[in-house]
Amino acid sequence: MNATLTSPPATALSVATKPEWLRLPAPGARCRFTGLSRSTLNELTIAGPANDGVPPVKSVVLRKRNALRGIRLISYDSLMQYLAELA
Repeated sequence: MNATLTSPPATALSVATKPEWLRLPAPGARCRFTGLSRSTLNELTIAGPANDGVPPVKSVVLRKRNALRGIRLISYDSLMQYLAELA
């Protein structure tokens, strides 16, 4: 009796588990968890006139020293909490 354990496919794992951070979707694409566009996520996470200078969703930018560009990561919990408050 030789029983082997198989792991579920990677796509099933990613849907079943909740991420801690979300990366902004590519331009023209939408967030796979919320369906929000890149522009909308930027408005929620970057201080500006759209949110009176106080972004309602937490995010961080990872960038190398002296780099002008980086990767914006959005807190999944913060985003979901904000969306729940709108309901």
